[in-house]
Amino acid sequence: MANRQTIVGGFVLGSIVLALVALVLFSRQRPFEPVIRAVAVFDGSVNGLIVGAPVTFRGVRVGSVRRITLQFDPSAHKAYIPVLLQLEPDRVTIGLHGTSVRTVGLEALVHDGLRAQLNVQSFVTGQAEVDLDFRPDTPATLYRRIPGLPEIPTLTSQLQQIKDQLANLPLLDLARDAEHTLQSVQALTEHMNRALPPLISSLTETSDNSREALQTASGAIHELQGKTGHTLDAIGQLSVDGDQQLRGRGAELRQLLVNSNQAMDQAQLVLKQVGSLTAPRSRSRDNIESSLADLSAAAASLRGLASDLERDPQMLLTGRGR
Repeated sequence: MANRQTIVGGFVLGSIVLALVALVLFSRQRPFEPVIRAVAVFDGSVNGLIVGAPVTFRGVRVGSVRRITLQFDPSAHKAYIPVLLQLEPDRVTIGLHGTSVRTVGLEALVHDGLRAQLNVQSFVTGQAEVDLDFRPDTPATLYRRIPGLPEIPTLTSQLQQIKDQLANLPLLDLARDAEHTLQSVQALTEHMNRALPPLISSLTETSDNSREALQTASGAIHELQGKTGHTLDAIGQLSVDGDQQLRGRGAELRQLLVNSNQAMDQAQLVLKQVGSLTAPRSRSRDNIESSLADLSAAAASLRGLASDLERDPQMLLTGRGR
């Protein structure tokens, strides 16, 4: 009987040992590895975040989520969600000499800008993770919800930022503007429905008239081309006849030019002679002037005789009285 109890006790003890070994080997917990616990307090939704979710730094896993709790502040009427993080300092080294995170301390990293942000791992499954990164340009808001644990300031998740932006959109004004736009489009459509049929008819008529005018112009152009061809032929023939006449009359024109030159020479000679006759001190001019004076005196005598005969026609019979 005692041997049987010993065997059963040994079997139970062996089962417990095997269970512990399996738990250590196949679970994510590392009871013999050094860990750092910290808390990140979120004041928004942590939908999709579960215990065991990874804690990453720019995609590199550095720990996991240990616990998620909910705290309500009745004085501020706000709810806060402290998330306990279990970090594995052996995964991270700082500096050239491999200083561990435990040696540096989270307070110093937070002072340098370490922040925690909730990110969605997959939009299909909706699972979320806590991502750490240095954001020194963001404020470090601390809530001190879990005493004794270092707190990592949190940032609003990108999905929450998008939700806030959508919530702040003036949807009512956008809907009103869209309604006004649709009414304007409808009014424009009705106006186009009324205006398009006459316009289409006018365009059709204009197209027909343009086609007829084009056909008329084409016929006139063809006719003009024919007449132009005949005219060009006539001009060519006239040019040929002119060339022939010029060739036939060339000798005559040359003789005419010679005769014209001779006539010009004779005319110049006559002009020279006339110029010599009309020179101021030439004898011919003096003779001409004296002849003109005699002619003038004779003309004056004739005028006197004519006047006397008008007064007394009998003078032809009786003569002038003394």
